Amino acid sequence: MATVEGCHCRGAAGGRNSSILYSILKSDSLLSSDEHPQQHALHHLVHKTTTTTSSSTSTSSSSSAPTALLELRQQACSCNSTRRRGILRAPQVTCKAASAVLVKTIRFVKNVPCFRELPEDDQLVLVRSGWAALLVLGLAHDRVDFETTETVEPSMLQRILTGLPDRQSEVAPAEPSRGVAAGVCLVDIQAIKAFLKKCWTLDISTKEYAYLKGAVLFNPDVLGLRCLHYIQSLRRESHQALNEHVKLIHREDSTRFAKLLIALSMLRAISPPVVAQLFFKPVIGAVNMEEVLLEMFYGK
Repeated sequence: MATVEGCHCRGAAGGRNSSILYSILKSDSLLSSDEHPQQHALHHLVHKTTTTTSSSTSTSSSSSAPTALLELRQQACSCNSTRRRGILRAPQVTCKAASAVLVKTIRFVKNVPCFRELPEDDQLVLVRSGWAALLVLGLAHDRVDFETTETVEPSMLQRILTGLPDRQSEVAPAEPSRGVAAGVCLVDIQAIKAFLKKCWTLDISTKEYAYLKGAVLFNPDVLGLRCLHYIQSLRRESHQALNEHVKLIHREDSTRFAKLLIALSMLRAISPPVVAQLFFKPVIGAVNMEEVLLEMFYGK
């Protein structure tokens, strides 16, 4: 790879890991059932005493979210469907499965040589921005399905009468408020389920999942990256490796590569707060996911 001026990561200058294809597949094959420090860290958090339901997280779609999701939000009636929320039907089972996927995800990231050669600041930025998308991709890979049951957010009148905070004050509360509606907006749950269904319909292989994980991990659109150009090159190599693999294995399907990229784009509609609220807060409560990630990744 070309050396990027001002970039101090060894991967940009060393040239020994000239292709992410081998690196990602190698790291994916290194996943084992052995206990690791990050597994102990997550298990410690998961087995804490169950806390009361945390406050709901407001998750508006970004301008880059898929059109279908944006249309769903625009069509939602402010007095009805925007208050429709969902909670896991079997939170203990689903959270345990999601926790196992998170452990495998962190292990995968740590085993990618190109990632380890990045400055620690860039590693942290990429993990913070990509953990949720990587987790949902891992749920698809491991075929982890889940069921939800619907709950209704209190109306404005109910909030006034009971003294609950309005929706705007719930976006990023410092402390969870008791009595606030539990669960996640149904539109966000539908977005996750739509992505899982898309992946399962495509019957994505283990190698394809590995390339997709690389494309998600090396995200050059994240602000604050020091080795931006190097990370851009890693993203391009991930796409190129995926394309070459698809052409080799699925010669009869000329549209498969495009279908995989479309599926990947659906992850943009899924935000980290939604993933944390749905899969982790029902069991471990209002735990800061960044602290969990730091403990798992760096052993702090």
